[in-house]
Amino acid sequence: MQVCPLDFRYGREAMKQIFDEVRRLQYMLDVEAALAGAHSKAGNISADDARIISEKANTDTVRIERVREIEKSTNHDIMAMVKALTEQAGAAGDFVHLGATSNDIVDTVTAIQLKNALQIIEDDLIVLQNSLAELAERHKDTVMVGRTHGQFAVPLTFGMKMAVYVREVQRHLDRLREARPRICVGKMSGAVGTGAALGDHAADIQADVMAVLGLGVEEASLQLVGRDRYVEYMSLLANISCSLEKFAVEVRNLQRSEIGEVAEAFDSEKQVGSSTMAHKRNPITCENVCSLAKVVRGFMVPTYENVPLWHERDLTNSAAERITIPHASILVDDMLVKMGRVFSSLVVNPGRMLANLESSKGLIMAEAVMMAMVRKGVGRQDAHEHMRRLSMKAVDAGSHLRDQMLADEAVSKLFRPEEIDALLDPKNYTGQAAKIVERALRDVR
Repeated sequence: MQVCPLDFRYGREAMKQIFDEVRRLQYMLDVEAALAGAHSKAGNISADDARIISEKANTDTVRIERVREIEKSTNHDIMAMVKALTEQAGAAGDFVHLGATSNDIVDTVTAIQLKNALQIIEDDLIVLQNSLAELAERHKDTVMVGRTHGQFAVPLTFGMKMAVYVREVQRHLDRLREARPRICVGKMSGAVGTGAALGDHAADIQADVMAVLGLGVEEASLQLVGRDRYVEYMSLLANISCSLEKFAVEVRNLQRSEIGEVAEAFDSEKQVGSSTMAHKRNPITCENVCSLAKVVRGFMVPTYENVPLWHERDLTNSAAERITIPHASILVDDMLVKMGRVFSSLVVNPGRMLANLESSKGLIMAEAVMMAMVRKGVGRQDAHEHMRRLSMKAVDAGSHLRDQMLADEAVSKLFRPEEIDALLDPKNYTGQAAKIVERALRDVR
């Protein structure tokens, strides 16, 4: 019976496999093999015993079914794995898990999972960034309405909007790469972190194990890797989810019937928008991303609460982490891939953008006129008040701002009619938009 939607609706196999039960068992066996190898290098066990343990440390030999069977009697998942491996290793089994505590295995396995998950997330971010960069380049000069408070503001270009998103994704990549060494850290230091059971070569054994597994070393720990590291990982995912929801909300708003400037791709041959309203073409992928983003951010509360534990450790973090880390990783990967597809196939409607610009009847160009008046010697505050009054008159009369300007004695003294037309052309008031796009593309490529 499948209950969790991750089993049948959300997430990709590549990320799910990292947290799969059998794959997790293999990671645990990898850690045990690395530990045996490190003991052999330190002279604590023979090379033959280490070799045998390593050869048997695979899920073809140590079956998940046997581990489950043992756990029913031990009520301890790590000890069940240890016993199952010991059974297969013969006399060398005497040295399985030598000097280790359960969380040496658990936390090191988690570090392996986080390392692999971060690689997928990084690849996803790059794909998304490339899709956004292509839109930014293609629409560098596509003028559209800028909106603040949901109202018309001043013009910008759609390419610039995408360049802003490109930069945001780049910051997430920077954060991920900077955080990776702090996040991908394991431990092999025994029950309370002193390494006493590992003997005189404890530090070397820990370093050797992590080197084999491609992980950093927890410099000082009690029984756990510091949970501040997991806070950083989950915070990165939550931060990414915020950006993805931000991007998705913008697409949803621009796809509103009354705006219609962009839209998710829609297969008009087969896709159904509504079970009753046959005309509907809904932004369902973006809505899905917005919904999942709320779930990801919700995992931050238990993540923070897993940091303060009793003394050297307790078990109050364990169940929560089994849920939060895999779910957040799988969902963020899913969301990144979906938004990459949205932007790679986004339908952009420059004609509708132009129509919406024209529907403002020149009002969005009031700032441009104000700044031109300042260049003609009018004080900034006086120019602002003058254009405010003309704008309000245009709104009340339902007329174009051009008509109010042409009829205004002060304005007509400053500008010829053709100058007024130029001032009211949105293409002439996009500032540094094109350069912002060019710099973003240069820096990320």
